[in-house]
Amino acid sequence: MLPTYPFAGRSYSYDPAAPLDISLPLAPGPDQVNCFWAEPVQFDTIRVGSFVGSVALGGSTNYQRIHVTPHGNGTHTECYGHISPDPTITLNQCLRRFLFVARVVSVAPRPQPNGDLVVHLADVQAALMSPPDRALPEALVLRTLPNGAAKRHHQYSGTNPTYVEPALAEYLAENNIRHFLLDLPSVDREEDAGQLLAHHAFWQYPAQPRREATITELIFVPDEVGDGLYLLNLQITSLELDASPSKPILYHLHAQPGAGSGGLAR
Repeated sequence: MLPTYPFAGRSYSYDPAAPLDISLPLAPGPDQVNCFWAEPVQFDTIRVGSFVGSVALGGSTNYQRIHVTPHGNGTHTECYGHISPDPTITLNQCLRRFLFVARVVSVAPRPQPNGDLVVHLADVQAALMSPPDRALPEALVLRTLPNGAAKRHHQYSGTNPTYVEPALAEYLAENNIRHFLLDLPSVDREEDAGQLLAHHAFWQYPAQPRREATITELIFVPDEVGDGLYLLNLQITSLELDASPSKPILYHLHAQPGAGSGGLAR
């Protein structure tokens, strides 16, 4: 019998043996996804005296040091400590739950007069609220269109990639959608003179910081993962930092018979 998860007055089953990984891996070399001029991920073999941390080089074990920039290398999750001067605001302290009901939504960004590509609130809202009696999820997983495989290794630095309008971030905050996952380097424009309007709107910072809310960037949602309702397992490392490499996993949710809102069924 499959386990169930309650949401909005209804019970949903999911198969823990059928995970859908929407993270991008961290690996050395220049061909991995990268943004904001971060150095490529680097693995260094540890050498101490006669010991070498490589079985291939004659050592007894593999023992390596990792050089990684969470905000620039691969899939990562961040908390409002990203825009706060307080070093105690860390993701490891803010994210205390790890299972959430999420909705995957696919949206094409709109070209702007200045050439930018921007994801608009109206397009996401239409997808979230169709049918209109649908309950809003705890997390939004945004897939931008087109969804080419190049997203897996794109070098975004200096390309002015797609971003979201601040009104979308404000809408998510107002409707208590606590976790925003997207296949872009940032919710904000690559160069915006430090305004970070969408970051501030989503976290409601500094007026009323949403401590438990997170943004996860540089995911990849394969085409075979259709739009709809999922259980999200948001996995992070226990770094006391504003961000961490992360591994978001989705599981199909299936509505169980019984009382509740029929508008939630996939």
